[in-house]
Amino acid sequence: MLFDMDGTLVDSERLWDVALAELAEAYGGSLSAEARRAIVGTGMADSMRILHDDLGQPHRDPAASAEWINRRILELFRTGLQWRPGALALLAAVRAAQVPTALVTSSGRALVEIALDTLGRDSFDVVVCGDEVEATKPHPEPYLTAARLLGVPIDRCVAIEDSATGVASAVAAGAAVLAVPAEVPVAPRDGVHQVESLLAADLELLAALLARSAA
Repeated sequence: MLFDMDGTLVDSERLWDVALAELAEAYGGSLSAEARRAIVGTGMADSMRILHDDLGQPHRDPAASAEWINRRILELFRTGLQWRPGALALLAAVRAAQVPTALVTSSGRALVEIALDTLGRDSFDVVVCGDEVEATKPHPEPYLTAARLLGVPIDRCVAIEDSATGVASAVAAGAAVLAVPAEVPVAPRDGVHQVESLLAADLELLAALLARSAA
C-alpha cells in the first residue's frame, strides 16, 4: 500500500491555503483559485513557480519563497494537523493485515517528520519524501522508489491519491490507483477507481483493485 500524505491521509491542504495566501500577500498580491488548484500535489519548486507566475512576478527566486513557506507550514503543522475522514481506520486495517506500507509524498523530510507525530512513526515501512527523489510527482519516480524500497513489484501495489498530479505519478509508475479527491476534482481515467472519501475504502476494495490491475 502506497499512501500519499497531504489531502489523502491528513487534512493539510487548508494549512497550505493559509501559508500560500500569506506569502502572496507579502508579495503584494493574492493567489488565484486556478493557481491554487494547479499547486495541489506538486513539488515545492514547481509550486513556487506557479505562485510567482500567477502574481506576475516570475523574477522571484523559488528557493527563497520555498524557505519562507517551509518555515510557515512547519508552524501550522505543529498546531493544526488532522486526519482525513476514514484515513486512520484504513491505515490501521492495512497495518493489522501486515501489508507492506509506504508514505509517498511531495512534501519535504522536515515537514514529514512533524506529520509522523500524527500519522505514527511505525505506520510505514518506507517513507519517500519530495526532497529525496530526483523527480517529484507527476513523474513516476516517487512511486517506483517506494516499491523498490519495499521490495514489492509496482504492479502489486495500490496507490491512494487525492490529486490529479499524484494519480498521474502512480499510473505512470504502474500501480493500481484509488483516487480520493479532496480539494480539487480528479478527472476519471482508465485504471483509476474513485471514492468520495476513505470511509468507503476497505481491504476488500484494495484487493479488488489489485486483482483488476493484474487481469
